[in-house]
Amino acid sequence: MVDAVTTSNAANRTATGGAALASNFETFLTLLTTQLRNQDPLSPLDSNEFTAQLTQMAGVEQQLLTNDLLTSLLAAQSAGGLDNASNYIGKEVTAAWTATSLEGGKAKWTYELGGAASDVKLQVLDSTGKVVWEGQAPEKTTGLHDFTWDGKMTNGDTATEGGVYTLKVSATDSAGAKVDAQALIRGRVTGVEMYNGAPYLVIGDSVLPLSTVISLNEIREQADNDDAENPPVPDEEAAA
Repeated sequence: MVDAVTTSNAANRTATGGAALASNFETFLTLLTTQLRNQDPLSPLDSNEFTAQLTQMAGVEQQLLTNDLLTSLLAAQSAGGLDNASNYIGKEVTAAWTATSLEGGKAKWTYELGGAASDVKLQVLDSTGKVVWEGQAPEKTTGLHDFTWDGKMTNGDTATEGGVYTLKVSATDSAGAKVDAQALIRGRVTGVEMYNGAPYLVIGDSVLPLSTVISLNEIREQADNDDAENPPVPDEEAAA
């Protein structure tokens, strides 16, 4: 789901490269020690050649240290991504994401219409991309509308509980012209998770990439509670 090179993949490659360099470093030391031990006393190792070998050894050691530093930076970056994502917990978000699971016989989405439409077709697809249900949307006015699917497929069967389903929306106006429409996931963030080094948000029965969020709002109930706990000061008290 994430096209970019992930932190965990990069860290794995770094660890593999570090292990290979460490092995080469040990082999280099063994060969150099053996060479010094068995050199001809009448024709000792040339000082220039010895210096060059020591320089190579120092270069390998520097590569090992660089790898260790890179691994630490990648780990810090991953932790920072989780910390940043945790700020979304308790907030209401809208995300350009269409996948959710069927839980308790229900799957919920939000769809958005860019203009008033006379025909709005909704299609529910299973994990293989097969259309298992289709019908007319309950609302056809401009804006955001919630839609709940009861898990009943077009053929009369009941969809698999816990299965992953997506929503597809298409709309036209009275003249038959296409109306911009998209399926979304909207709800309160209850948790964050890391997958392949990228932060994901938990919203209801959906787990979606943080990068898909297009709107972030404070929960209205919380805002009302804050207002009740901190009522505005009357004008006469403020003047005093």
